[in-house]
Amino acid sequence: MSLAVTLAILLAALAVAVLANYRERRPGAVGKVPLVSYSAIQMVAVVVAILMFAHLVSLLMGHPLKSRFLG
Repeated sequence: MSLAVTLAILLAALAVAVLANYRERRPGAVGKVPLVSYSAIQMVAVVVAILMFAHLVSLLMGHPLKSRFLG
């Protein structure tokens, strides 16, 4: 992935996380069950943002990040 694509996905993931946080904190209607778990959406968006940030660091440093667990 290029730098522009990585930044776009990072910003989109952060925007989704902020939107999910906003929707989770809104008071819900009494007696209505929400159709979507905004906490789960926020968690997935934060994981994607962390992965894109790690990819951004590897792009800027010029060498890929190495795992501590896999040789």
